[in-house]
Order: sequence, then C-alpha cells, then structure tokens
Amino acid sequence: MPETEIGIVSDFFAHPVVAGIDLTGELRLGDQIRVKGSTTDLEFQVQSMQIDHANVDAAQPGQAVGVTVPEKVRRGDRVYKLG
Repeated sequence: MPETEIGIVSDFFAHPVVAGIDLTGELRLGDQIRVKGSTTDLEFQVQSMQIDHANVDAAQPGQAVGVTVPEKVRRGDRVYKLG
C-alpha cells in the first residue's frame, strides 16, 4: 500500500493516549495512517482528532492536531497516510 508522509509527532500524552502531530499534509477522520520511528511502527484508522481541544473532521498542512493513538508513540516519529 503506498504511503505519503503527512507529518511528524511533536508530543505524546499518556492519559488519554494522544499524539500531537504537526501536519505537512491533509488528514481526515477515517484515514488509515502509519506512525513509524526507530522503535515505533503502528497502523490504525483515525477515529478522533482535535485542534485546540475542539473536535474536527479534517486538518490541513501547517496545523497541529491531537490524534488518539492505540499505544505510545515518540517525538520525531514520522506519520504517513496509507492508500
């Protein structure tokens, strides 16, 4: 499945389990993404996304979003959109 880099993890919050992502590409609810780093390799569907604590359906390049993740990710991990 082709991958397009759309951002980088800027922060991680353990409770709730959320990654802060600085976007370089568009991201929408329902997108299948992959977070990959030296010790991270996760694939999942985006089911919850926020900008400034407000739920959003889509985000554009240049925006910072919070995305619920299934497990720990690390600052500097790359974010790819699949498909």
